Amino acid sequence: MATPNPQSGSTIKYGRLDTGGRITLADLPALRPLPGEVVVKMAACGICGTDLEKVTGGYTASSKIGHEPVGRIDELGEGVEGLQKGDRVFVHHHVSCGSCETCAKENYTVCTEYSKTNLEPGGFAEKFKASATHVRAGAVLKLDNRVSWEEGTLLEPAGCVFSAARRVDFKPNSTVFIYGLGGVGLLWTRIARALGASWIGGAEISPLRQKAAHASGIDAVVDPRDEGSIERVVRAATAGRGVDLAVIATSHPSAAPASLEIVCKGGKVNSFAVPVKGSQLQIDHQRFYLSELSLISSYATTERDIVQAHDMLVNGRLVLKDLVSHRFPLREIEAAFDRAKRPDEALRVVVTGPAFDGE
Repeated sequence: MATPNPQSGSTIKYGRLDTGGRITLADLPALRPLPGEVVVKMAACGICGTDLEKVTGGYTASSKIGHEPVGRIDELGEGVEGLQKGDRVFVHHHVSCGSCETCAKENYTVCTEYSKTNLEPGGFAEKFKASATHVRAGAVLKLDNRVSWEEGTLLEPAGCVFSAARRVDFKPNSTVFIYGLGGVGLLWTRIARALGASWIGGAEISPLRQKAAHASGIDAVVDPRDEGSIERVVRAATAGRGVDLAVIATSHPSAAPASLEIVCKGGKVNSFAVPVKGSQLQIDHQRFYLSELSLISSYATTERDIVQAHDMLVNGRLVLKDLVSHRFPLREIEAAFDRAKRPDEALRVVVTGPAFDGE
């Protein structure tokens, strides 16, 4: 049953990406839920690397920003069941149709409907709306009280890692090397360990992120500017065999060809971060063929993998809260993006909204 909020203002503030990569705070008429929809009062929303790529023009598939939001349900459209006003929720921004041939093959994230769905007007808003399609698909996930707002903003990127691990058929006791130890690289580190990795190494330039990687339980961190250091560390850790899995968690074009040089025969490379637009991949094709290597991309995530991330947070197998290094109120969204662009100063940056103080 609908629950109108007569005291709601006539407009809301939201973060908008303007021409030239400028982030501004704009006004939008107050959102009202149609049948089957929900309006959520934002508590927090993380700034993702994809948001930063949109600002710089490196990612042009969508100009809408903010896809890691959590908050409290503010209004329910007619016919919504299983949710109540005040519920703490995370909302996944993209959902597949579930009925096409692509979905039948469980390739949900490349369903033609997947990228067409989104939150209105995006996650960086005082309030945002999830469509009836989102609600029906289970994309409005209730948060356990043991999951903080800040941890909730990490559910989508953590879900992306679980989706990637599923695509590469991650096995316990695997050896892993991660190129780039920013937000997603650190998530890969912690999740790989939680899934039973026996050895994890990584490459990172930023001292702040190197320190965070050590705090995340990584076995070895190298500066990729030290020529030959990655191969030396990997060979030493794997008795010269190479790692089972290399993860490309940076958009730097040098990482992809380099990753194929450090995996073992029969090994796998996961292309995880958004590549630079127009970048080309040049490899030793014969070595790739004779070593039976696999290059597997993973673009996004689904509700089941987000639920897995949520459940591992609840049972303590995964700890993520300390990865959030900075918090800015929505009115300071420009400053939040400016800080997020600085790898030597920030890990994960979160923008907070009106529901944040309610926790």
